[in-house]
Amino acid sequence: MKNYKFLTIPGLGSSGLAHWQSLWENQNAETFHRVEQINWDLPVCNDWVEKLDEEVRKLTKSTYLIAHSLGCLTVIHWAKKYTSEMVKGAFLVAPPDVENSRRLSFIEGFIPTPTVKLPFKSIVIASTTDQYATIERANEFALAWGSEFINIGKKGHINATSNLGNWEEGQDLLNNFIKH
Repeated sequence: MKNYKFLTIPGLGSSGLAHWQSLWENQNAETFHRVEQINWDLPVCNDWVEKLDEEVRKLTKSTYLIAHSLGCLTVIHWAKKYTSEMVKGAFLVAPPDVENSRRLSFIEGFIPTPTVKLPFKSIVIASTTDQYATIERANEFALAWGSEFINIGKKGHINATSNLGNWEEGQDLLNNFIKH
């Protein structure tokens, strides 16, 4: 993983200290960088996409995007509008079904979820017990985006409350994704 840079794109509320994204960033500070949104609690799609694009334009080395939850949809909306030769792939974990989630009714501009094939390789990782999207819907996203799809079983929203810690399984998935 040292040959690449990684840009993490958290979801709603950002990723706290116990979230695997934060743990990976802390362990790999020289290669991992987080996109910091202006408002983590009241997401506006256009603002989040522009902040991601601002970070992507700064890239000087081949980079993989590592997104969680609403961060996944930020990547998809970004890819519909922008492109970059520096982005080598997207590791998309637990994309939410914003069209069908009452819990996310307050977010602005993320609906409809784009169904465009991504211009770089991608993988969607989903759980059968995610309260923000069914496994079937996550698979539909993967098909629409041209992504590989991996069902990791009963892992909730694949976040800190899923008690994944450093999420070694995710690290293995990321390493395999980069190699192929």
